[in-house]
Amino acid sequence: MLHGWSMSGRVWHFQKELADSCRLIIPDLRGHGRSSSPVSGYLLENLVGDVVALFERLDLTEAVVLGWSIGSQVALAAFSLLQTRLAGLVLVGATSRFTTTDGYPWGLPVTELRGMGLRLRRDFNGTMEEFFRGMFAPEELSCEQENRIIREIVVEGPLPQQAVAQATLNILASADLRAILPEIRRPVLIIHGSSDTVCPPGAARYLAKRIPDARLVELNGVGHAPFLSRPVEFNAVLRSFLREKVYGRN
Repeated sequence: MLHGWSMSGRVWHFQKELADSCRLIIPDLRGHGRSSSPVSGYLLENLVGDVVALFERLDLTEAVVLGWSIGSQVALAAFSLLQTRLAGLVLVGATSRFTTTDGYPWGLPVTELRGMGLRLRRDFNGTMEEFFRGMFAPEELSCEQENRIIREIVVEGPLPQQAVAQATLNILASADLRAILPEIRRPVLIIHGSSDTVCPPGAARYLAKRIPDARLVELNGVGHAPFLSRPVEFNAVLRSFLREKVYGRN
């Protein structure tokens, strides 16, 4: 289970109940959470290399990689290196390209990421708080839900160093994984919020059309983090996919 930009494995706290039916492996990407923070080495291939090393160290087979946001890009980029060990993929709030370009309007303008980079340098904590709140649609969270997420996820999951956040933001600005999508020859579940403004829903539909064995579940009125705002529904969809599509159990 691979977390998103500037987060940590703590974001999967509401998915811990899934451990009753499968083994959960929840790493922190380098420079995040409890992982070490090397001075350099925050390219996409570095994050991919870490995941591949983890697979080899634990000798994982018949595994499913679940990636959220930038974690989904790591999952896609690692597929060719891990495919003999994989039974499937789950992509949440995912995109094959974070920024818009000719022929691909389902991203954010490059200028928006540049602006975020400037804001990170001027007010790191304030910008991160703004980003976190922007992951959710208006009225998506009740006061009780918001307080619980802050208490159990945000407070317990420390922010990365500013330099790490800046470096990994560059991955979002530059990574383009569109060409590899037809080569993803495993069952893939795509879960996306219909009100996601970080990775627009069109990005998920693009993935679903180009990955051969993909199923898209679009959750109405949900933003970028459905596993936080709708954990019961999210977990049920994930369980069903693992049981029926991946491991063939009724």
